[in-house]
Amino acid sequence: MSLSLRHISHRRTSCSKIGAKSFRRREPCKLSVPSAIKDPKTTRSLDAKEFIRKHILELAPYKSIVPFDVLSEKLNRPTSDIVKLDANENPYGPPPEVFSALKNIEFPHIYPDPESRKLRGLLAQECRIPIENIMIGCGADELIDLVLRAILEPKDVLINTPPTFGMYEFDCSINITVNVPRKPAPSFGIDVKSIKEAVFKNNAKILMITSPNNPDGSVISREEIEELLELPCLVVLDEAYIEFYGVEHSLVGEVPKRQNLIVLRTFSKRAALAGLRVGYGVFPLHLIEFLWRMKQPYNVSVVAELAACAALSNPDYLEDVKNALVSERENMFEMMSKFSFLEPYESQSNFILCRVISGRAEELKNFLESDGVIVRYYSSPPELSGCIRVSVGLPEHTVRLKSALLKYMENSK
Repeated sequence: MSLSLRHISHRRTSCSKIGAKSFRRREPCKLSVPSAIKDPKTTRSLDAKEFIRKHILELAPYKSIVPFDVLSEKLNRPTSDIVKLDANENPYGPPPEVFSALKNIEFPHIYPDPESRKLRGLLAQECRIPIENIMIGCGADELIDLVLRAILEPKDVLINTPPTFGMYEFDCSINITVNVPRKPAPSFGIDVKSIKEAVFKNNAKILMITSPNNPDGSVISREEIEELLELPCLVVLDEAYIEFYGVEHSLVGEVPKRQNLIVLRTFSKRAALAGLRVGYGVFPLHLIEFLWRMKQPYNVSVVAELAACAALSNPDYLEDVKNALVSERENMFEMMSKFSFLEPYESQSNFILCRVISGRAEELKNFLESDGVIVRYYSSPPELSGCIRVSVGLPEHTVRLKSALLKYMENSK
């Protein structure tokens, strides 16, 4: 039945009058108070920890490095007098184009491109892979976390190969991590046979491997990786330090051809952008589709993408810095090998793991720190107990390290 405007107007008026009368007759609102609140005998104080998920209550915090300014205050030394060799940072800094780009940033008030299209396009050209396979993260750490959340249900199994990067096990805290230890020093190689057995026995979904490995600098051969890719699980290959071994060893170009390979890389080491947090991953198309759905939309800042793009504009600088660090790595290894209380292990990265075979490693670390030289000390896991890890620095940093080691040797007599 069709209504005329007069009927509609009349109905609105009637409703308004009814509403007005109802409003005038409405009784004051009476709140229903739960009995637990009305009766003080049943009330109890709340503890905020009650809201925390149970497994988080037992989660040990990740032990990160001491910030540079805090370290300076602790040692009562200016930052210019501290040789920081504890976090595998690139002491040469980024290309000059990065500083120019940051100085002339135009739109800091505008949200960043959620797809980081410009940076992904440059990486696609450099890596010679389709842009569709690439995702940018706030450091490779974010992408590790994203992959684990996308793939693993609670109690699913991840295979880890310690000693290695601690974030793998940290990010997998709500799942089951099966550790397949690497071979003993000095090789620190992976045990392919044991890994394969662990994958089948535990019906593992993910295998995490790193080449070059942190903290020992060992590498996994292409043949070993290809054998692992035959397993019925997702293989996540962390290539954060690949440039110091040689990009010709990278498997990034294999990803578009496979369904179970992910390669992660970073701008922290090669381009010295650790403080800006830029990493990227190369993923199979059928997987990256779902990662896009999960990713935070503005995870990479305008500044971070701008700096990464600027760094890629000067490949000659990046290559020269890489060559300088590789050369200094060999100099530092030769220098440390001459101290009878040290056993350095050969490395294909920008750091050297070194066992303290005479005296206590923690004591050596503390002595070096008191002299303004900062290194990484390991009390665990057992494979690393008694070891220090020393990042490769500038030539003058190696001189300072040698001087501090000589002082330690004299004091130990």
